[in-house]
Amino acid sequence: MASLAPAVSSSKTNQQEDGKFIPSNENVLQKHVAFFDRNHDGIVYPWETFKGFRAIGCGIPLSTGAALFINMGLSSKTRPGKFPSLLFPIEIKNIHKSKHGSDSGVYDSEGRFVPSKFEEIFTKHACTQPNALTSDELMGMLKANREPKDYGGWVAAYSEWKILYVLCKDKNGLLRKDTVRAVYDGSLFEHMEKEHESAKKKASAV
Repeated sequence: MASLAPAVSSSKTNQQEDGKFIPSNENVLQKHVAFFDRNHDGIVYPWETFKGFRAIGCGIPLSTGAALFINMGLSSKTRPGKFPSLLFPIEIKNIHKSKHGSDSGVYDSEGRFVPSKFEEIFTKHACTQPNALTSDELMGMLKANREPKDYGGWVAAYSEWKILYVLCKDKNGLLRKDTVRAVYDGSLFEHMEKEHESAKKKASAV
């Protein structure tokens, strides 16, 4: 999951440019999350998460549930040492601290993309087609990644992948490799937003 953030600086560290937060070049996880930072200030609030999900075509119930689940779950992890906030802000610069267990390992502990782990998703679990996952294969992957008694990680991983599958499977019920890759670098969300906007314009013109 091109990048969804404003232009990315050549620096490896996060920067502010004209008041806008710019994710690190190396931290792909920041770029993944930056789409939901609707005002580009480096902080994602629940209402921004809601707007982000609505922008890619999700309904109000899913957008509301996702905003609550994501922000309540990640806020304190990305704000180490700070007093909890009832606004549940997520600080993008610390998003790597929110990594949960029982995941694919495609993001490392610093939020960097690990190509070998990404390829493993398909070499190990894509049995029907080499570059796509069926619903059953996706569930098999999730089960294989489970760490003992990591119930929070199980729920988080299942929720993330199930939403992705429902939103992005093709007409044959397959989740394509290029789609999954676009999720990790953040570009999928931007593409979905453009498609949703185009569809709304066509519908209003009829």
